Amino acid sequence: MKNKEFDGKWQNLNCKRKESEVFLVSKQHHIKGIIDEVLFFEDGTAAPLEYKFAEYKDKIFKTYKFQLVLQALLIRENYSIDVNRAYLCFTRSNNLVKEMEITSSDFKKAEKIIEEVLDIVQKGLYPKTPRSYRKCLDCCYRNICVYEIFLVFIKGLIIYQQEF
Repeated sequence: MKNKEFDGKWQNLNCKRKESEVFLVSKQHHIKGIIDEVLFFEDGTAAPLEYKFAEYKDKIFKTYKFQLVLQALLIRENYSIDVNRAYLCFTRSNNLVKEMEITSSDFKKAEKIIEEVLDIVQKGLYPKTPRSYRKCLDCCYRNICVYEIFLVFIKGLIIYQQEF
């Protein structure tokens, strides 16, 4: 998404250049995507800048962070350049730009999640069941998970027994 109001302000971030709507592929990580803006800095690093048609709510959501870390992986692999930060531009908050640090730990977490997704897609291996049932409430495997079906069955038996 290109934002004409923000266009030109990217230089305030000490960028020497930028590329817009960049399609990148990672053969190593089996991911691809379009990055709204790739910013290149005078210190020799780069960063993704993502536009969100949203208001800033005093925090950066995990989904935003994960998206930016994946974009950073794409930039790092395709440009052979260090990426240690990312930016979010909240268009419904007067184009407020928030910087987010990206650490080696963030890259490792992203690579682990990619590996888990590949196991699901390629091998049909589902994630381990959680220790707490509360985590199942928002799980995308809830309708097909053996653990979830078992818990529903057990709850049904308990309710069935209480009725008699």
